[in-house]
Amino acid sequence: MRQALAEARRALAAGEIPIGAVVVLAGKIIGRGYNQTEQLRDVTAHAEMLALTAAANYLGNKYLADCTLYVTIEPCVMCAGASAWAQLGAVVFGAAEPKTGYRRHSLGLLHPRTKVRPGVCANECAALMQEFFRVKRS
Repeated sequence: MRQALAEARRALAAGEIPIGAVVVLAGKIIGRGYNQTEQLRDVTAHAEMLALTAAANYLGNKYLADCTLYVTIEPCVMCAGASAWAQLGAVVFGAAEPKTGYRRHSLGLLHPRTKVRPGVCANECAALMQEFFRVKRS
């Protein structure tokens, strides 16, 4: 999660919403991403999507069943759906996202075999988001 937080800080430095993600396979980071929706003018350029794409490119395979996605904020519906299609082995996230997070929907958005671990470094992840929006609103 520390590496995902480092990616979130890259997003913050770029003026993006500070969300970062990494994909790990057997203890090795094979994909990284941070929000780049403004920079790329692409609504799909979420941290998770970029990290999943990088991991799939690294493996030469769209399926990531043995991989874990670490992301600083609970994934949105789009990112949860992409995780399901990638058949991720696990999703570990920091802070909950009650407004746009996938868990507010009662649909089974992740792959049935995907393990979920919420709340890892939640306070630190939430603090980055809170600071971003505090500054943006002032």
